Amino acid sequence: MTQPIAPSAAQYLRTDTIRGGMDLLMFAHKSHLARADSALTARGLGRAHHRVLYMVSRRPGQSVTTLLETLGITKQSLGRVLRELTDQGLLEGRTGEHDRRTKLLHLTEEGSMLEHALFEQLHANMARAYAAAGEAAVSGYWCLMQHLMDDTAHGHFLSFNASPRPR
Repeated sequence: MTQPIAPSAAQYLRTDTIRGGMDLLMFAHKSHLARADSALTARGLGRAHHRVLYMVSRRPGQSVTTLLETLGITKQSLGRVLRELTDQGLLEGRTGEHDRRTKLLHLTEEGSMLEHALFEQLHANMARAYAAAGEAAVSGYWCLMQHLMDDTAHGHFLSFNASPRPR
């Protein structure tokens, strides 16, 4: 990669700088997730399937309702993705112990292996970017991204990252 560009410190609130930041977010997101696309495509899966695999790996045993709330998608959209993942033997729904009407989601061994392989590809890219940017930039990134979230999204983020981090 060539040397990253940055706006001058005095111009960070200008419209063109904010638009440039939105461009960064979109292009980085697209480029980063593309690293996992070929492995997904080989199985006839897409990014919606990846999001479910990722979220269930982060929170095994969550209910379909919780996953719907976290992803912010329709029940119909999620139902199709869950069915396809289940049909491929990557995901299973277990009956809840306390409420038998509740379906709790778990990755199968094969699903865990696929999610781990996808994560490793993305981990390598994030680690490379973190190392290139440096500690202060990573802290700034975490701060900025949290300020882009609404309260609901931030609550989900905090629940995924509630355990203390080593300093």
